[in-house]
Amino acid sequence: MGNFVGHVYPGLFLVFYGLYQATVVSKAVIFNDSLLYPSCPPKSKGRWASLWKISFGGWAKIAAGILLIVYDVSCVEEGIRLMSREMPPRFMYPKEWQHLTMFALLTLNGCADVMSKNMLPQRCVVLEKGTLVLSFYELLLLLVAHVKDSSGVELQLHCLLILVVFLLMVVLTAELWAPEMIRLWLIETFLVLMMGSWLVQAGFILYKPISGYPWDDDDISDIMFVTTFFCWHVMVNALCLLGIYGFSSFWHHCYSPSLKLMGSKEAPCHESTPGPLYRLLREMEQPEKDDQAPLLPKSSH
Repeated sequence: MGNFVGHVYPGLFLVFYGLYQATVVSKAVIFNDSLLYPSCPPKSKGRWASLWKISFGGWAKIAAGILLIVYDVSCVEEGIRLMSREMPPRFMYPKEWQHLTMFALLTLNGCADVMSKNMLPQRCVVLEKGTLVLSFYELLLLLVAHVKDSSGVELQLHCLLILVVFLLMVVLTAELWAPEMIRLWLIETFLVLMMGSWLVQAGFILYKPISGYPWDDDDISDIMFVTTFFCWHVMVNALCLLGIYGFSSFWHHCYSPSLKLMGSKEAPCHESTPGPLYRLLREMEQPEKDDQAPLLPKSSH
């Protein structure tokens, strides 16, 4: 995976996953809804209700992890092996095995999400969060060892990536004790976007520079501009989050009246405690029933 595709594809997956999570968090903020047990759309009944319960994020992690593992193995022409046949034996392809471990962690985390949301009798949030935190602890260790033979521009790129992974690990650890805190979810979403966009940027810097000439490891200006690009990514991803929230807010304020009217006649599709949105809709529906009560004929005693 030490090539352009090996950096861009995982980065694109993280970017799209971060954008998806940004829309989920924006909806929860706008409607003051639950992050762990979000209310489903009003029309989600019957077969659509079962589709709403599917862990799309978990299946996406499983699919991406398996595809990246297959690609990583196919990149080794002679076939990936753990140790050489010569005596004494030596470990082979250390970076490729590190990549395989990272992608295996992604796949296992997706399996934990699917098992918790779709297979267990009751959703186990601790299993989902615990698996995710453990994956990032191991990812941080792998990245620290991954840069042992790096220098110059490549070392600076990976050090900034390690910084993002470390901050994400801290946030995910805090979510073990506060899984419903909006601020932690916002920071997590921002860091996921940062991790993905920076992986894509690293692929272009290392393997396909825009100028057509490779970056110079001995030029201090090139190393300094790596950090400058990282700061630009921080600003762009922050504006991206703000834009998604603004668009979601505009969309829901324009179309929420019709959705609320339809949603007031239907119940949430999940089996957990209804979210604040649907409790609010029921409270709005109750005064309407009270206004209609005097129109009904009184029963004789």
